[in-house]
Amino acid sequence: MSRPTSINASRGRKLAPKRPSIVSVLDVGSSKVTCIIARLRPRSADSTLPNRSHAVEVLGIGYQRARGIKAGAVVDLDAAEQTIRLAVDAAEKMAKVTIESLIVNVSAGRLASESYSASIGLNGKAVGEAEIGRVLAVGRAHAHVPGRTLIHSRPTAYSLDGNRGIGDPRGMVGTHLGVDMHVVRADEAPLRNLELCINRSHLSIETMVATPFASALSVLVDDESELGAVVIDFGAGTTTMAVFADGEFVHADAIAIGGRTVTTDLARGLSVAIEDAERIKTMHGSAVGAVSDEHDLIDVSLAGDGEHDVPDQIPRSTITRIIRARVEETLELLRDRLNASGFASVVGRRMVLTGGGSQLTGMAEIARRILTRNVRLGRPLGVSGLPDAAKGPAFASAVGLLIYPQVAEFEQLAHAPAAQLQATGTGYFARVGRWLRQSF
Repeated sequence: MSRPTSINASRGRKLAPKRPSIVSVLDVGSSKVTCIIARLRPRSADSTLPNRSHAVEVLGIGYQRARGIKAGAVVDLDAAEQTIRLAVDAAEKMAKVTIESLIVNVSAGRLASESYSASIGLNGKAVGEAEIGRVLAVGRAHAHVPGRTLIHSRPTAYSLDGNRGIGDPRGMVGTHLGVDMHVVRADEAPLRNLELCINRSHLSIETMVATPFASALSVLVDDESELGAVVIDFGAGTTTMAVFADGEFVHADAIAIGGRTVTTDLARGLSVAIEDAERIKTMHGSAVGAVSDEHDLIDVSLAGDGEHDVPDQIPRSTITRIIRARVEETLELLRDRLNASGFASVVGRRMVLTGGGSQLTGMAEIARRILTRNVRLGRPLGVSGLPDAAKGPAFASAVGLLIYPQVAEFEQLAHAPAAQLQATGTGYFARVGRWLRQSF
């Protein structure tokens, strides 16, 4: 029998509505690990950016080349721990603060969504807070699956006597109150290894957030999330997808293919070292060809050649063919996953590409052709204090983690047993203590 997981047993402290809060996040990717420390200040509602009750001001940022991490999962504890320590230390020095806990992203562990409904009887009474709490509790009872960790559990809409699509049923009268829930789960083992690695760095996890959800929070604007949109985050080791409809996060998916897979394909196809393949992809790579590619020759050093050997020359078209084949395969797989989810028709023709891999030349063009949707490149929005190097799509998920505390109150996650929480060092009482220290 699988024991209950402690991860996400709490969603951390609630943001104070009238006072600033300090938030620290850790984006654990396959190519880089990023730590950002920011101050969140309450502000009036923003008319163009969804889920922004606070202004975000970056105080410190640190990032390191990822080591010991593959496809978002820890494969070498010592190397990953050292990378995390260096990234956190750089952010702390820049912000001049010391942090104890972090909001962390999740892209490993076979992220998967499920939607379901739950209902309770009202006996003709008006819907109040107690009734809302009861129907959400019924929904939570079905959310846990052995061997899988619950990352998100969010109500997307309510129903009253069969009338669906109700945003807020409080005060309404009926006989049956229902709720539609969207949950995201991941395999337990990769998440526990990530938690162990962070604990070894003398830090604790405040909560975990699915990478596609975090990325979407940082790149979507109001009309996109309300009318329906798909956000695809092309990372180095994984490509993840988030679907929004009627302003709600309704679906997530992930595949273990990313920019590093393209680099490996180039290394094999051209018989060059991985480092050289990455350089070729960055400087000369494209997902779409040009007429001149057959005549445009690129110098490459074959694997095993000495420094005095004459570089080989290959046409740019060879590089493009290798890259295009993998990019097309990835986009076709995402298209099939989206169609299988049942949300393809809901999101219309809006799609946002983000993540480091989205910056590959021609990516948006080939995505428009394969996915038959309007495509734009998504960059982090509405955050001040970011250095120029961190304003691109590669930092979308890290910035989204800073926005997540503003929507965390909508999560419906059951608490794990107190003894289990305390055993990990990230328990309820530890969080209460930190909240008291930071608030008073």
